Amino acid sequence: MTVFAQEIAGFWKVFKEKTHKPDCLVAIYEHEGKYYGRIIATYDDKGVIDDTIYAPKGRAPGIQGNPYYCGMDIIWGLRSEENEDRYKGKIFDPEKGKIYEAEVWLEDPNLIVRGEVWIFGENLVWPPASDSDFTKNFKKPDVKKFVPVKPQVN
Repeated sequence: MTVFAQEIAGFWKVFKEKTHKPDCLVAIYEHEGKYYGRIIATYDDKGVIDDTIYAPKGRAPGIQGNPYYCGMDIIWGLRSEENEDRYKGKIFDPEKGKIYEAEVWLEDPNLIVRGEVWIFGENLVWPPASDSDFTKNFKKPDVKKFVPVKPQVN
């Protein structure tokens, strides 16, 4: 990591592209000099957390073995090259099983996540998760204990 790259580790809220309703919470964490993004909770259609890493329920159809969404790393290997303010790595869609090139950067206070195929891509805006997203029934996980797991795509 360089002095130019801003710290991207933290908890981020992801919204559904079409409805703009909350979709999930992702923890971006550092492991051995690279950054990874793990789904730690998902929301129901009413905007209430209904699935967490502590009691996962929903499963990813696009991944071998249909693992749980919660606890799954969907971003991996992000790193910043010297003199760059962006991180580059991989991101994937667990429903479709598609892997994309990823570029991630901060535009305070939001995290911008760009998935790309060839020259085509789209930017997603992930605002920071608020304290109200974590309740007595859903505590922030200790990301220092996370070890990356790269899902096997079908």
